[in-house]
Amino acid sequence: MPSPPADAAPRAASSAAPARRGLVLLAAAGVLWGAGGPAGHLLQSSVGVAPMAVATYRLLIAGLLITAVLAATGALRRLPRSRAFAVRLAANAVLHAVFQLLYFASLSLIPVGLATLVKIGSVPVFVAAGACLLARRRPTGRLAASVVPAVIGLALLAGFPSVDASPARLAAGLACALGAGLAFSAMTLVNRRPVEGLPPLVNVGLGMLAGSVLLLPGGLAAGMAVPARPDALALLAFLGLVPTVLAYLAYFRGLQTASDAGAAVGTLAEPMTAALLSALFLGEQMTVPGLIGTALLAVSMSAEPAIDAVRRRLRR
Repeated sequence: MPSPPADAAPRAASSAAPARRGLVLLAAAGVLWGAGGPAGHLLQSSVGVAPMAVATYRLLIAGLLITAVLAATGALRRLPRSRAFAVRLAANAVLHAVFQLLYFASLSLIPVGLATLVKIGSVPVFVAAGACLLARRRPTGRLAASVVPAVIGLALLAGFPSVDASPARLAAGLACALGAGLAFSAMTLVNRRPVEGLPPLVNVGLGMLAGSVLLLPGGLAAGMAVPARPDALALLAFLGLVPTVLAYLAYFRGLQTASDAGAAVGTLAEPMTAALLSALFLGEQMTVPGLIGTALLAVSMSAEPAIDAVRRRLRR
């Protein structure tokens, strides 16, 4: 057997380092996103901000901050003036608005951990179904193997709540969480093909800002007044900055070098962080069926490369 080149080990080490950094950044993005649910819940339960107003504030603060960064770096000077750009921006604005509104509505009805697990756990199912419909192909065995655990896990998560919630309230909360997952999945499929001259961070920043404009009339009608208390203002700033702006910056930076396994870790980190934080600080507890359902969702989300393969076919 021929011996490897003398510089093979240094080359392998140098190529592995960016992948590790990407993995760390994607995991950090997932953890930061996971803190968004508890923060939004506290704004509703402790500060008294309505779900519509919380969603508006999150998109508005994050959209303004990301747009300011983009303007400072000159990224907004080279925006395309095309119909494709306008259509993509409008679609993302609507989907961002619907996604945030439904997610925070679900937090007002059911536990944070349950809402986040259902929201993220339903994405593999919706994306797989949408990808197969768009490709006009039947799901492969590998794809079905990644989706079936998610369906079973979502059904078992009905046993998650440890609070007294009426069946109607639980059903409404689950419907909102599933709707948020559907909106996120639609955003994933809409953005499967990049628009020429529209970088991902610009796409997200302008989409959030435009989405906040769509929600603003409803937010004002619901009441966007926030008590002038340090804790309330700090919580609002935290929601817009940490689990939104910083999370997206880490996510897009990590995607540049991370592997598919790294992307799966980042996907898993969000719901697991939300469930852990809600258990530690909000007193939420998970039942045995909920634990089994969570494990099945983890299996499904870790198999997302199979779904990515279908999405890649759609780009051809």
